[in-house]
Amino acid sequence: MREDLEILRYTAFTHDPEGGNPAGIVLDAGDLSDAEMLAIAAEVGYSETAFVTGGDAESRTFQLRYFAPSAEVAFCGHVTIATAVVMAQRLGAGPLVFHTPAGEIAVDTGIEDGVLRATLTSVPTRSRPVEEETLDATLTALRWSRDDLDPAFPPHVAFGGNDHLMLAAATRERLADLDYDFDALRSVMTRNGWTTVHLFWRESDLRFHARDPFPVGGVVEDAATGAAAAAFGGYLRVLGTGSDEFTILQGVDMGRPSILRVSIASPDGRSRVSGGAVELPAPSPA
Repeated sequence: MREDLEILRYTAFTHDPEGGNPAGIVLDAGDLSDAEMLAIAAEVGYSETAFVTGGDAESRTFQLRYFAPSAEVAFCGHVTIATAVVMAQRLGAGPLVFHTPAGEIAVDTGIEDGVLRATLTSVPTRSRPVEEETLDATLTALRWSRDDLDPAFPPHVAFGGNDHLMLAAATRERLADLDYDFDALRSVMTRNGWTTVHLFWRESDLRFHARDPFPVGGVVEDAATGAAAAAFGGYLRVLGTGSDEFTILQGVDMGRPSILRVSIASPDGRSRVSGGAVELPAPSPA
């Protein structure tokens, strides 16, 4: 890794360094090649690292790319939140615009209850039923059966910058017991172009619990997945169920509790996903 490169480490959708989803952030990445960014993301080792490849501080508009340890990702919510918090700390609170491979992402930053928070607005969402054969292959890889699913929520593929499979667990116990075939699930996801499988359980219309396997990114699970939360908002909108504002609790079963606040912001199904972020201690020298 280049010695002159500053790599920030934050954790998003939390205000506790022991919670949330860790994110790498490189603010001055304009001269990095794709191979260098991928290598840095792999060395950082988090589910994603954001690279600011250009922009203008006066207009508060920036170009952003996202890399997991094994591949580039079109959009990543938790790293977007973390990067927005860093920008607000350096430029002051206010609106930001990120141009990403998935499209333009507007982010509002401000102080709420004495804490700096960021709220992203996703690209327009969409959702469609998953094919039965694909569902069967996914359930086999997860070691789930159809009896493990909540019939109130039909399996869909939802988009909020990336595609995510939406699967509802019938019980909290089923969601907590995650022991899947890493290679088999990665294969199914790669064939279908999914970024995560968004497993969720409804506690109420205002409160959901979620887990997001992410083998295509080279990690077992995400502790907080803003992109999946945005897609989930679009999924619920298509189903016409629940509330337009709700909370997702994620990372609890990993020991990194995260809180994602979601709302459906406009008629075209753009989702707003909100959370905080805090800096992590620097890693110890090897």
